[in-house]
Amino acid sequence: MTIEAINLSALNQYTYCPRRCGLIYLEGEFDQNVHTARGNAEHERVDCAAHVAGKDGARLDYALPVWSQAAGLIGKCDVVEHWPDGTLFPVEYKHGPRRKWLNDDLQLTAQAICLEEMFDRPVPTGAIYHASSRRRREVSFTPELRALVAQTAEAIRAMLTSGRLPPPVNDQRCRECSLKDLCQPEAIAARTKQRALRDTLFDPNGAMD
Repeated sequence: MTIEAINLSALNQYTYCPRRCGLIYLEGEFDQNVHTARGNAEHERVDCAAHVAGKDGARLDYALPVWSQAAGLIGKCDVVEHWPDGTLFPVEYKHGPRRKWLNDDLQLTAQAICLEEMFDRPVPTGAIYHASSRRRREVSFTPELRALVAQTAEAIRAMLTSGRLPPPVNDQRCRECSLKDLCQPEAIAARTKQRALRDTLFDPNGAMD
């Protein structure tokens, strides 16, 4: 199986939950809930593929397609600010309140990696715009985040190559996931527990004292 470049949003999904990423990118499943609907509404505001003049002399690129051949990544930036001194500053829109999430930071770091290759200049920082709070949270693209982008992309490639759906996490992440009904984390966890009990039922080493 030949794996194409990894979509930037897949990095976000995998870091949040590998099984969710697999359901979307391996099995082509997706469903909406109130959180994804709000997120889509926020992205519609910036997803117009336009070049406009911003404040303080920056030029803004909306819905800018980006890619990195070296890293094997492809996707789109919500907004890229082009400053007069040549600085590139990517901004990713998220619908929730201002909070730090590793999966969001990883997606933004991957955008920076793509921009650096495309424009041949360093992109040291960017920001997540949290729509509910109407505030930005600046993100520094550290060596650790950049390394994690590469590791996560390889993990996604391995998953897609194997064709195997990762097991459910069955924790607090599942409560508001739009794919919970498709994933069925509680049912699968219960079956796994039943199999484990069955396998040790007649095992003297696994029996309880």
